[in-house]
Amino acid sequence: MVADTKMYDVLGVPPTADEGQLKSAYRKGALKFHPDKHREPAKKEEAEHKFKELSHAYDILSDPQKRQIYDQYGEEGLEQGGGGGGMAAEDLFAQFFGGGGGGGPFGSMFGGGGPSRPQGPMKAKTIIHVHKVSLEDIYKGKVSKLALQKSVICPKCSGLGGKDGAVKKCNGCDGRGVKTMMRQMGPMIQRFQTVCPDCNGDGEIIKDKDRCKQCNGKKTIVERKVLHVHVDRGVRSGTKIEFRGEGDQIPGAEPGDVVFEIEQKPHTRFERRDDDLYYQADIDLLTALGGGKLNIEHLDDRWITIEIIPGEVIAPNSIKVVRGQGMPSYRHHDFGNLYIQFNVKFPEHLGSEENPFTPEKVAMLESILPPRVEPTAIPADAMTDDSLVLEELDPTREQARMRSALDDDDEEMGGGERVQCATQ
Repeated sequence: MVADTKMYDVLGVPPTADEGQLKSAYRKGALKFHPDKHREPAKKEEAEHKFKELSHAYDILSDPQKRQIYDQYGEEGLEQGGGGGGMAAEDLFAQFFGGGGGGGPFGSMFGGGGPSRPQGPMKAKTIIHVHKVSLEDIYKGKVSKLALQKSVICPKCSGLGGKDGAVKKCNGCDGRGVKTMMRQMGPMIQRFQTVCPDCNGDGEIIKDKDRCKQCNGKKTIVERKVLHVHVDRGVRSGTKIEFRGEGDQIPGAEPGDVVFEIEQKPHTRFERRDDDLYYQADIDLLTALGGGKLNIEHLDDRWITIEIIPGEVIAPNSIKVVRGQGMPSYRHHDFGNLYIQFNVKFPEHLGSEENPFTPEKVAMLESILPPRVEPTAIPADAMTDDSLVLEELDPTREQARMRSALDDDDEEMGGGERVQCATQ
């Protein structure tokens, strides 16, 4: 037996109704009595009254603690009881009809919608920092000491904001920090929330003389904290390093977290691709043909020497690999490969005034290099012109020539009659 069945009668359910029946009854009633569905003032006012009764009843019966108190003692017993375990009518309404941000058809009833109640204990927001790290530090690993400022509970007032008993709940907003206002918009009534002007959104009132001298009533102070961030070998950009509970503190909530997101800095000599490294090497033509050595300064300050075997021709833009000289893999510390792309520098000339390029030197090259590829044979009856000479390309001259050719084309096209298309 229950002490009072009024709330059940409003929803139209028996006192034995379960959570699903309560939700279904509220949904049907919300559709039937929502004020926005009625245009006549009298019916609109009546519907708004019934809708409020419906929402109030669901708020009580959907909360197991409130429902238990109501069943035993009625509405009067709720003045000393209460709880927060059930789903608010506004939250359920948004769930049924797509509320939130005013997107649903009835969003104006709850001030354009809003975030649903947070589940679980409150927690301060997470502080996220981007930690830029050089490729050398990622290769070798390091520990970075990073300082940050965070809010901590005031040690003088223990987060009360003043001496014991000095902090009072704001009567203007009942401690919520916001007030619900209503305004007429044509045939509709919109409810919206605004910051309480009495407490400036704090939900509490503290007299100036009773404020904590250290935090000035703010309940928290700013503290400098140094965290040791371990950058593991081979870590990749985007990896997040978390420090749980090292973020901001606010009264009545769990401390927030601090997250450092690794961002690899660009490197002047190496390009990283996963666990592999890519290196651009410039070598001369003699080394490419006759062999030699290539010295590379690695990321751990050591120098490695690459042997180019004589006669093993290095073609321009060819890529060779050195196994095991790439990046260490994250937490496994196996090594990737080092890929070297060769840029062969050809000499501008093979002779000078002091040391001209003679037929004897051509003969020496012919004795070393593979034979020439014979040119395409010219037919016996073909006309020939052997007076042509190669010249160095002048980019500026070529661009001017192209612009001149384009101007000539424009003049030729502009000589005819132009037809303009009319928009229908």
